[in-house]
Amino acid sequence: MKNILLAICTGLLLAISWPTYGFPIFLFIGFVPLLLIAHTVRNHRRHKSLVFGYAFLSFFIWNIGTTWWIYNSTAFGMWFAEIVNTLLMALVFLSYHTIARRTSTTISTIFLIAIWISFEYLHLHWEFSWPWLNLGNGFAKYTSWIQWYEYTGTFGGTLWIWIVNTYIFHRILAYRKHANRKSLINTVAISSALVLIPIGISLLILANYTEEGQEIEVVMLQPNINPYTEKYNTTDERVGELLDSLVNTQISNETQFIIAPETVFADNNRLKKFNNSIAKKTAKTIIANHPKAHMLSGISFIDVFRDPARVHAQTNIHKENIFYDDYNAAFFVRPDHTHEIYNKSKLVVGVENFPYQYIFKPILGDAMIDLGGTVAKKTTQTDREVFFTKDSIGAAPIICYESVYGEFVGGYVRNHANFLAIITNDAWWGNTQGHQQHLYYAKLRAIETRRSVARSANTGISAIINQKGEITTTLGYELQGALKGTLLTNDRMTFYVTAGDYIARIALFLTVGIFLLAITRRRQSIN
Repeated sequence: MKNILLAICTGLLLAISWPTYGFPIFLFIGFVPLLLIAHTVRNHRRHKSLVFGYAFLSFFIWNIGTTWWIYNSTAFGMWFAEIVNTLLMALVFLSYHTIARRTSTTISTIFLIAIWISFEYLHLHWEFSWPWLNLGNGFAKYTSWIQWYEYTGTFGGTLWIWIVNTYIFHRILAYRKHANRKSLINTVAISSALVLIPIGISLLILANYTEEGQEIEVVMLQPNINPYTEKYNTTDERVGELLDSLVNTQISNETQFIIAPETVFADNNRLKKFNNSIAKKTAKTIIANHPKAHMLSGISFIDVFRDPARVHAQTNIHKENIFYDDYNAAFFVRPDHTHEIYNKSKLVVGVENFPYQYIFKPILGDAMIDLGGTVAKKTTQTDREVFFTKDSIGAAPIICYESVYGEFVGGYVRNHANFLAIITNDAWWGNTQGHQQHLYYAKLRAIETRRSVARSANTGISAIINQKGEITTTLGYELQGALKGTLLTNDRMTFYVTAGDYIARIALFLTVGIFLLAITRRRQSIN
């Protein structure tokens, strides 16, 4: 019973730490109860099943407590995401437990930190990508604590959390053994320092950081179109009229960017006919009397063809000998009416990308894991497109889920984006923590890249975020309107943008090395 309570304690501590209602201080002790359980049962004859079971309980509470809102989109998707992610986390913890039985305390602790970071890194790159609960995201609301993310990215936060947790865990074990009061006082002092010193460094960076760049005026549009009852029953012509009316409430002669949300134009747009589409005509109308204005908007495209040689892994089959590529895209129209198009590249599991079809399609059929986007298998592009104005100001067209990926967003900056334009549709999740967490994660991208963010969300929350990760102006959820504000561009490359997820790559090396070391030691003992 005691171990069950400790497992529940870990789950609750992690859940109450998470944005947007939580307080991240509990992340620094959240794993300690579970670590104590693993140590207690280490020599039990059923140690593996016990550790796995307790870990599963802890991580299920954490997952369900922070991402239950997926249910608003689909019950199947919610349960699939919660159970699979919980299972993976429990297996990671079981791997640590197994290595801890074969190696020293120091090596097993390094392995635990390394394999957890490696797991988070996997979640950024494989087809079941779901990095929503990567630990470094836990500070998204309290960005004054993590201004040094411009050097480490979110993996710096994950490393920080695990260092404090493992230190406290080992000091508790030492106190149990020796019951030394002085040691306990030292533990509290050092643990506090491990938490407070990085926060102090962050506050110092924040106090001395001065935003750089040219000031530009942007207008974000928030049409508030219900994705379940209106979106696919509304013509592009009506959408265009709505956007035009919203723009006219805020646009000025100084406005340089008008930004509309993800897939706001969704009325059977053909990629090859974009030049004559309602979407482009709307953009031309909106910017016609404003010589500095450019328009960036989301759109759905299809490209129908008959040539079997063009078929690839992301192609959809309409019927015999008729194929089509489906794109969740962004378009950009300049004052001279030239345009560019970018296709979303980080896809939402299930609804835009059916992971490992050759394995799961025979089992799941056409079931979708609808986590918030559009509904088809999408075609992506490999490069990070940047939209440039005639004055060479570069906007990164980041579509919805892409804003959760730090190193990925850094690719836009390496391609000379001066600010981040996030377009999204968060209405699928309802008025829950889902859209709020998504907004706060954008603050992390601002710090990592030191780029201001202009965020246009269909139902909200549209916002401007400055280079320090501070939200300066917003338009609330389920409000229809236009949000005007100014932001500063920037052309400086942060260390994180240049180096990427180097912490994770080091962790991968350590994980493999320690695993091989543990296997070698086991074989030696058998011999």
